This record gives sequence, structure tokens and C-alpha cells, in this order.
Amino acid sequence: MTAIQPKATVAVVGAGTMGQGIAQVALVAGHRVRLYDTAGGRAAEAARAIGARLDRLVEKGRLTADARDAARARLHPAARLDDLADPALVIEAILEQLDVKQKLFAELESVVPDDCLLATNTSSLSVTAVAGALRLPGRFVGLHFFNPAPLLPLVEVVRGFATDAEAAERAYATVAAWGKTPVRCADAPGFVVNRIARPFYAEAFRVHEERAADPATVDAVLRECGGFPMGPFELTDLIGQDVNEAVTRSVYESFFHDPKFRPSLAQRRLVEAGLLGRKSGRGWYDHTAGAERPRPRTEEPCEAPKALTVHGRLPRACAVLAEMIREAGIAVTEAPGPDDDGHLALPGGTELSLTQGLPATTELAGTRIHFDLALDYRTCTRIALAPSATASPSDVRAAVGLFQALGKQVSVIGDAPGLIVARTVAMLVDFAEDAVGRGVASPQDVDTAMRLGVNHPRGPLEWGRVLGAVWVGQVLRNLHFEYPDGRYAPSQPLLRRAAVEESLL
Repeated sequence: MTAIQPKATVAVVGAGTMGQGIAQVALVAGHRVRLYDTAGGRAAEAARAIGARLDRLVEKGRLTADARDAARARLHPAARLDDLADPALVIEAILEQLDVKQKLFAELESVVPDDCLLATNTSSLSVTAVAGALRLPGRFVGLHFFNPAPLLPLVEVVRGFATDAEAAERAYATVAAWGKTPVRCADAPGFVVNRIARPFYAEAFRVHEERAADPATVDAVLRECGGFPMGPFELTDLIGQDVNEAVTRSVYESFFHDPKFRPSLAQRRLVEAGLLGRKSGRGWYDHTAGAERPRPRTEEPCEAPKALTVHGRLPRACAVLAEMIREAGIAVTEAPGPDDDGHLALPGGTELSLTQGLPATTELAGTRIHFDLALDYRTCTRIALAPSATASPSDVRAAVGLFQALGKQVSVIGDAPGLIVARTVAMLVDFAEDAVGRGVASPQDVDTAMRLGVNHPRGPLEWGRVLGAVWVGQVLRNLHFEYPDGRYAPSQPLLRRAAVEESLL
């Protein structure tokens, strides 16, 4: 399907931050752009703001002065909706209220030609529902840009239940021609990114609610061990607690209160208190001038053990640790043990093992200390440990000293099942497998969306391949045993993948 030609007009309805960004993208791609807003004078004001941003692009050498002048000449604020009579594409970026959007598009249908493509930038509403009252719902699509639209490459191209395949493909081709990276997805709650990303926030909030770790420590572990660019507490403070919580509630309600998407009570209390993050001066953290950022829990230097034993074969997610320990000058003895479920034994006999989703304190005999999953054990700079209730201070010091000898800072947290990174990543993998299994998006588009949309260090399906579906499934089964409310029950697509993987071993 051919993209909308640059000589065609694009109209943007809604002159807020997102509408301005989308208008700028279309302008730079060569289109004549009409910008409309119901608030009198706001479209003209937005046009001036876009012009100022184009000036900054020229100053940075990203746009020539001639291209800027031509783009400005193509931007036309519209005083009335009737002024949008000639576009080939209209993109709406207004209030996230279904009835308001439906009313707007019903009015647009009486203004624009029948071959005009209509698109909503909604991030949380059903594209099918927005188009439900239209005379020609087949030409209606979702084009979910990410903020700031001129900078972030991802656009989710959402096909509603009544959307014609030709309309969806034309929208996809147009977005690609604008230099963006489009991904195709079905009209499911949260689309791809907002659906699959929920555990990144929810698991961190749950660890905090259970008093296993404070926000600064959780953020540090996910950044410095898991490889995520920002932790969930600092990220939601940046997004706005009200915005993030509203998306979570919308997805939860759209899935008929599925426990997998259950919102956080702690976050709800922040919103109720007006502690919305950076924009209000305080959220999880204090952002007022001069406020000191809390530091993550980091253990003091401890002496590393001189020797330890590796029992069995370590899980492939952490197999490199045995080599790293030898490289650090610590003697390693190998002993028989379970295949691919091995552990390290400290000199006193305490078992040090990668978390499998159970707490370290169990009814089984023995003293255990669990360590967290890392994106890359060689390059990560922090590790989290969770000791069992029976672990002595000397056991904990030995475990801390071991990882410090490997060049890591160590955070000792409460005995949280699955610790922090492991439970988060396992849930991300499962959500991604479930989305693909339900036809929401292709595996390639899922991984692309999560890397570009929320800047994850790996796509969740790629992470699943690295870790193995068997390991991910085991972590989730164990978490489900600890929290038998359905939140952690592995999805059928993940279980099928694990069964295939096991049959090939």
C-alpha cells in the first residue's frame, strides 16, 4: 500500500504537546499541515511553538534554514473544524475521553472527504469503540505516537475491529515514510507497550509494599543489575503518577479486573495525595529545589571467602559466575548436584543460588541466600541478595564479599520471592508471549516496540530466549505458589514454549 504523498495535506486536531509533536513530524516530512484546537487562539500559539522548535533544529544543524522556512510556510492554524475540508489524513490528539473523541470524529465525517484516513493517538482507549459510531469505520485506525513525538521513533499502528486492511497498511506506510518505526498491532487493551510494560511498574511497587526494599534500592537494582535505563519509581515520577496510574487502571478495567494487571494501592495513595512526581515537586521522591536524593541500600565492604563449591551445573542465566569467581582468585571446587539447577556453597555450607521465584526461607532444610538475575553478570555493577531467616550475619557477609570481589555493589533486601529483576523480567516475558499468542502483534514487533517505546535493554521475547522458557516458567510457577491469586500463573503460550524446549533437551 502506498503512503500518503508529501504533497497531500495532514490535519492534526489538538494543539497540546502531543498534537504539536505530531504536526512537527508531518511538517518535516514535507506535508502541508492544518492544526486545529477547540480553544480559541491555541492553534496559532501552538504554531509559534512549533516554529521555535524548528529554529532550534536549525541551530543544532539538524535542519537547514531553507527547510525550516518551507515547513513554516506549510503550517496553517485552523480557526474552525470546517477548515479541515481537504486533508488526506486527520490525526486526533485530544482528551482521553471516549465520548469526546466519538463526537469529534462524527463531526469530522461531515467535513472531510470519504477517502480521508482518520486516526486517533489514544494510548488507552479502544480504537474500535472510538470508531463505533462512524459512518465509515473502515478508514479509522490508531496511530499511537510516543512523547516527544519528534524524537521517539516508535508508532503503534492499531487496527480496530472494523478497520479495513488497506487503511491500516496505508497508515503503516505513511508513518514509515515519515522516518518513524511503525509496528502493527491489534486493538487490544494497552496495545503492545502499555500492555506488556505493566509488570515493570507493578512488581517494583509490590516489592516496596511488602517492605522488601525501598524505592531507591529497587530503582538502583533494576538499572545497575537489570540494565534498564531508569527504575520504575523514578520513571513514574517523570511520567506523572496520575498519568501512569490512569493507564494501569484503564488496562486493568479493560481486562475485566484480571489480577495480572491489578494496580498498586501505594501508587493510588500518591495520586490521591497530589504527589504526582516532578510536575508537583514530589512523588516517590522529593523533587523540590535542594532536596537530597535518597541513596540505595549498599553494603559495606566484606571479606570474600577464600574458596567455595559449585554443586551441579548452574542455570544458564548465571553460568558465567563460576568462571568469574575463578578469575577473582577464589578457589572453586566442583561437586555433583542437580543438572542445570546447581548452586554455590559457601564455606559454612550455606547455599547461594539464583532465585527461582520462591523465598529463601522455606520449610526445606538448609540455609539459603538467593541472588537476583542480571542482564549481564560481567558488566552489571550491582546485585541484590535475599537471605533466609536462618542465614547468619557471617553467611550474609560472605555472600556480600563474594559479589564485591566480582566488582559489584551489593544490596541486601528482604526475602522477596523472585527478588526484583527476576520476577520483573519473568512477568515481562510472559506478558509478551501471551500477547503474541493472542495475535496482538508479531514477535518481532513486540520486541521492537518494547525496545523503542520504553527503551528496555532487550525485547522481552529475546530475553525469554536467552533465559529459556523452562526457567521463566519455573519462576512464575513458584511465584504463583506463593501468591495463588492468578497474578503469576504462567500463560498457555509460555507453557507450550517451555514444553517444546524441554522436549529438545
